[in-house]
Amino acid sequence: MQFTSDNSIPAAPEIMQAILDCNQGGTGGYGADPYCAEAIAQIREIFEAPEAAVYFVATGSAANALALATLVEPFETVFCHTHAHINEDECGAPEFFTNGAKLISIDGENGKLQPDTVAQVIQSTGTLGVHHVQQGALSLTNLTEAGTSYSVSELQALCDVAKSYNRPVHLDGARFANAVASGNHSPADHSWRAGVDALVLGGTKNGLMMGEAVIIFDPQKAWEFELRRKRGGHLVSKGRYFGAQFSAFLRDDLWLTYARKANAQMAKLVSGLKNKPNVHFDFAPDGNVAFLRFPREIHQALHAAGAKYYLFPADQNLDGSPEEELSARIVTSWCTTDEELEKFISFF
Repeated sequence: MQFTSDNSIPAAPEIMQAILDCNQGGTGGYGADPYCAEAIAQIREIFEAPEAAVYFVATGSAANALALATLVEPFETVFCHTHAHINEDECGAPEFFTNGAKLISIDGENGKLQPDTVAQVIQSTGTLGVHHVQQGALSLTNLTEAGTSYSVSELQALCDVAKSYNRPVHLDGARFANAVASGNHSPADHSWRAGVDALVLGGTKNGLMMGEAVIIFDPQKAWEFELRRKRGGHLVSKGRYFGAQFSAFLRDDLWLTYARKANAQMAKLVSGLKNKPNVHFDFAPDGNVAFLRFPREIHQALHAAGAKYYLFPADQNLDGSPEEELSARIVTSWCTTDEELEKFISFF
């Protein structure tokens, strides 16, 4: 019963085979190879963005920080949700790589920002001229950290606010595939058509061994990103292994197949638990992440049986009153089995 994270699961067999297949002979270094070229062409086609610049890095933290550094100046801001990954889980990497841009966090229910609130915060920023940090980029996350999904219309409304202040938009898409798979709109609709300027297309959480793609829809920013990636130590010499993974990942919509499987497994879990009197969901999951509360005695039994998942927040204690509710984060993936789900549900 492995539900800690979609980072904790194996690389998918198609991805491992792609790595083996590309592991023959010599080729160009630093991404100048046919595997990266093919993956970039696929991304441009899938996103209907023939001029987009595409770059591969190893981690989501690097992808987000480098993308934001390309969009903002050191004396500007990054507006984001209070629980955004860049705000809570990246150890100051965005501030470091932007050389000091200030993150301004904004609250929002169900993990989502609201246009009116974002507009108020942007408008109130930089009002004292040189004495204030200046307005910068808006950063969104889809799926959100709460496991909810922005609809295309919600993304459009938020991007419209940013554009009304002539501000760029960054989208952390660590689980972008899950967001796209949860609806009926295209990747382009979920990104540049809505107003997104730079997207991090996650791979690690969706079957890759490791790898994230940064898609910059304004090619005028491409050279700056390349320099920042090199200077930041994230230009990988053997780039073919990223390219081969992404090429296999995107071929025949395998990336969406993985995401649909993860989403479907979460839907099964929700269906099996939603009518149990001792379970309460904090949010209605749109993808493969759920936050739920149930009695400590069930947590204890699950842990004793080998279930793996995070108590969230992490400062909760398994010792204490059996009836007290503890909160948990449950994450499904492309390889979550029906047997795991059935066994987990059987404890309630």
